[in-house]
Amino acid sequence: QLQLVESGGALVQPGGSLRLSCVVSGSGLSAYAVGWDRQAPGMEREAVAYIAYSDLSTWYEDSVKGRFTISRNNAKDIVYLQMNGLEPEDTAVYFCVASRSLYDLRLGNYEYRGQGTQVTVAP
Repeated sequence: QLQLVESGGALVQPGGSLRLSCVVSGSGLSAYAVGWDRQAPGMEREAVAYIAYSDLSTWYEDSVKGRFTISRNNAKDIVYLQMNGLEPEDTAVYFCVASRSLYDLRLGNYEYRGQGTQVTVAP
């Protein structure tokens, strides 16, 4: 059983930066991939970025490559999403998600999901 708690969402101007944090607690963390999905109002869920605890391999959705960076603080079991060059299209609720398979996360098949944190990009 894992618990995921997100923080860091805010209102930011276009071109700005934010760092989201997901505190991960529970047992057997090394078997999981953790990362971020997002969902804008009236839109489908969208995969954003994931990291595998076992080998720190990562995956990014094409529209965020070069702008977003996912990382993990091993000592504190926190997964970060550094978001630079934010655009209005990035506005969404960002959810921290976890699964034993990074591939499953890409398909939207998460085992655990946090409550979400709102990111709004507007002038």
